[in-house]
Amino acid sequence: MMVYEISLGSGSGRKRSESKEVVTLNSKSVRKIFLVVLAIKPHNFTLEFEQEGEKVKTRKVAFVTGASRGIGRACAVALAQAGYDVAVSARTMIDGTAFLDDGVTPVSGGLDTTVDQIRAAGQEGHPIQMDLLDRHSVIHAADEAIEHFGRIDVLVNNAIYQGPGAMLTIEELDDTNLKQLFEGNVFAQLGLIRHLLPAFIQQGGATIVNMISATAFINPPGKIGSGGWGVGYAMSKSAFERVAPLLMVEHGDEGIVTYNIDPGHVITERQVAKRKEKEYTAFPSAPPEAIGAAVAWLVEDPRARDEYAGTIVNAQRETKRRGLLPGWPE
Repeated sequence: MMVYEISLGSGSGRKRSESKEVVTLNSKSVRKIFLVVLAIKPHNFTLEFEQEGEKVKTRKVAFVTGASRGIGRACAVALAQAGYDVAVSARTMIDGTAFLDDGVTPVSGGLDTTVDQIRAAGQEGHPIQMDLLDRHSVIHAADEAIEHFGRIDVLVNNAIYQGPGAMLTIEELDDTNLKQLFEGNVFAQLGLIRHLLPAFIQQGGATIVNMISATAFINPPGKIGSGGWGVGYAMSKSAFERVAPLLMVEHGDEGIVTYNIDPGHVITERQVAKRKEKEYTAFPSAPPEAIGAAVAWLVEDPRARDEYAGTIVNAQRETKRRGLLPGWPE
């Protein structure tokens, strides 16, 4: 990585390509220095300064949950392409080790291959194992991301509960299923936000992107198996949708910017493994990369806050109208 060194002598600030920490200051050439160091490890720190009118920030950091495949992976890669180092979390660390609930059908994707793509974009990726139903692992993932990179500028709450219960009728749904759905789709994400919020406020702000679903506010076109979805899943996504707008009300004046993302129907590796990619024909479909492109645009374009902060963003629509993904739609 690039390390910024400023000599205590009469020299001026300059860049050095070294892996060690070097931070020295020239009071004549540096007018303002802001250090945001929540945790320092060798070669990892955040430095922002103004030197003779030139403002430099050494790195931007994103934390994307559920990034072993699908939308999460696409978001992580798109953010890397936008210049972010990215901490990524999921249950599956190694591609080829995940299976559907039957324990037999493989599902492609792992954090190892996501990190490979982040590095191919010229940024640093850091994989962290995390299970939404294990609150300790969720909090540990946040702490590890900050320990490794020193800060988080963008949090993408993409991970969702993938176990039994999401596709059950009202009659079939029991309390155990419902509690797991809310833990994995609402409580874990809320816990993660609450844990990181003090650091976000202390560093002057952050962007929080919550991946919701149209199931939170529309009715299904048919029963489960005919384009419909489970009531428990819809209930949990509806509850999660309320978080972003209230965060903006409570902390928007402290630099917190939030967005709800409605991804629409996205053909992911899990859907392909389940052979469900053609079930939701009532809705337009998009590749995961279309959602990643919209997320990267939201966090990078300063005009996005004025138009969409605290609201629901239709990711497919924005990617289409702004031409964010070359070649899509065909």
